[in-house]
Amino acid sequence: MEIKGFTYGYGAGKGMFTDPRAIESMEKLASLGTNWVCLAMTIEQDHFYSTKFGFDYRKHSTDKELTFAINKLKALGQKICLKPILNCADGTWRANIGFPEADWGDVDYWKEWFSCYTAFICHYAEIAEDTGCEMLCIGCEMLGTERKEEHWRSLIAEVRKIYHGELVYNANHGKERNIKWFDAVDYIGTSAYYPVSNGAGASLEDMCKAWEYHKKDLAALSAELGKKIIFMEIGCRSASGCSSMPWDFTHPDLPYDEDEQANFYESAMKTMWDEDWFCGFFWWDWYTFLPTKEKELGFSIYGKKTEDIVRKMYTNN
Repeated sequence: MEIKGFTYGYGAGKGMFTDPRAIESMEKLASLGTNWVCLAMTIEQDHFYSTKFGFDYRKHSTDKELTFAINKLKALGQKICLKPILNCADGTWRANIGFPEADWGDVDYWKEWFSCYTAFICHYAEIAEDTGCEMLCIGCEMLGTERKEEHWRSLIAEVRKIYHGELVYNANHGKERNIKWFDAVDYIGTSAYYPVSNGAGASLEDMCKAWEYHKKDLAALSAELGKKIIFMEIGCRSASGCSSMPWDFTHPDLPYDEDEQANFYESAMKTMWDEDWFCGFFWWDWYTFLPTKEKELGFSIYGKKTEDIVRKMYTNN
């Protein structure tokens, strides 16, 4: 397995990466046997229809703080995929970012938005180049923009002038074939939140069978495009029923269930591990600060059964 990874840093605000609690979390993450970390950082545009956005000096991690995290993780033996993520400040999923096909008046909305987004990605491409990051993710689950092939190809060309490592785009599960410009990047990335059960109580064997079903389509996709696949995001909360909706974070009332999360992780690794067209996992996600709450219902595996499963798989294979 080329990438035995985790996502780290999503949602980290100003000052968090250099906090002793973040350093402790990074050290604990490396103890799992990981060899890659997808370092995620975010900025926001106001609404899905906003054409401009920028850095908020009051809350976003500075370049110095981000560089500190990169260097710390590299000192811990990790390769880095830098992943700048654009969210909507009003809570709308970034997949809905988009504009009318026919421009109104004298404004070219798509051109304005891609100009701003290209500058955003190129800024972090410079940081990735200067700090020796081995990979750069140029976008995540931006379904509404993916049909704008010419704009994406232009962005990729600009990034390659700056950054000389490998590029990946993070599609959403089941929507990978909508992207007609995957040939311009080095890997097929996807958020692999594939449902592997019909609800609570599914066994490890049941989930393995479900993964076998999804695996056939992913293998065919890799063969069609001649590129390896990376699960840029994949995970499941430690909550009952979440293996049927692994993407879910909106049901805080579900019962706590470590076993279901553990089965989801183990089934995915068992099924995908030895496939030569598959590069590996960036599990979602390892928190910037380690969780302190007992029976934490989120995606974290820290202190749960899944942590031991991942450590055993990552260190023994």
